[in-house]
Amino acid sequence: MTITARQALEPAGDPREPIGTGPELRPAPPAAPLRPTRLRAWHLGTGAVFLLGSVLVSVLLGSYHLPPAQVLASLAARIPLLHVHSSLGPVGSAVIWQLRLPSAVLGCLVGAMLAVAGASYQGVFSNPLADPYLLGVASGAGLGATVAIVYGPAVWSTSLFPLPVAAFLGAVVAVGATFALGRSRTRPRSPASLILGGVAVAAFFTAVQTFIAQRQSPGDLTVVYNWILGDLSSPGWGPVAMITPYVGAAAAVLLACRRLLDALAVGDEEASSFGIRADRARLVVVAAATLGTAAAVSVSGLIGFVGIIVPHTIRLLAGPSYRRIIPLSLLFGAGFLVLANVGASAVLSPEQIPLGVVTAFLGAPFFLVVLRQSRRMG
Repeated sequence: MTITARQALEPAGDPREPIGTGPELRPAPPAAPLRPTRLRAWHLGTGAVFLLGSVLVSVLLGSYHLPPAQVLASLAARIPLLHVHSSLGPVGSAVIWQLRLPSAVLGCLVGAMLAVAGASYQGVFSNPLADPYLLGVASGAGLGATVAIVYGPAVWSTSLFPLPVAAFLGAVVAVGATFALGRSRTRPRSPASLILGGVAVAAFFTAVQTFIAQRQSPGDLTVVYNWILGDLSSPGWGPVAMITPYVGAAAAVLLACRRLLDALAVGDEEASSFGIRADRARLVVVAAATLGTAAAVSVSGLIGFVGIIVPHTIRLLAGPSYRRIIPLSLLFGAGFLVLANVGASAVLSPEQIPLGVVTAFLGAPFFLVVLRQSRRMG
């Protein structure tokens, strides 16, 4: 191809464009506006179906065989405006309404609280491996439960639920000690100081618990370790009524703070530019998540990995926005723990595997995957 002298002297690009306005110098087209990540109706629908299905499976299955049709008829008979006759006898009705259904509802409350607390901790501490027990809740609850089991057998039959109350108070005291250790006179509490305070408090409370437990009889040790490994089989509706106000209040606060968690995820300075006081927002979220977690573990024992498995699975499927993660963690966390409890009852039926063992079996590989991904991102 022959290039003429006139073509060689012409500027590159379209000859109709004036010099200095080539494609590389023209302003870029405006970017499409960012749309907020909102929770979709089908997200909630999927979570609700998963939760209801998990509860239904939990009520239908158990070591005491009941015909599924009769179980469904017994459930439908309690629904207003449905004139359904239940043919279950007194024993079957007691199994459904005093054992299986309370256990399923308790699993919903505990699983939802642990999952949403884990997601909240991961947001405020910017740590994908944070879990609901980060600030000493587990060690405090364990010490409180141990003290109640060892020194309070004379009051077991009272209506005050001494074991859950002692575990709840122990968890609150441990978290209070963590906040006291993380306090500074010259600057507000930082996430690093709170985490270090939680490590110190957990080590101290665990040492005291071990000292008390190793001086007791084998029978008391068995009760202590059974509680630590997790259990949702408390008969009746008492534990459900006990923790519902705390879990409900904590979940409501965390749902209201989901926009703040999105702001904190980009950093304290950026959050401050939007008029958000990062230290105050962090304190509110941590206090609500800790209070709900303390109430949950006081009746269920120390069930691990729920606060890691559920939020990270939702983050992978629905995106990183806490506008989606927090509500969906409530639904899927509840359903996950209910199904885990069903598996704990069904694997070695009529014996039951401790629920904490099942969640650890599922959560340990998941934890390693999350750890590997966080190292790659770092």
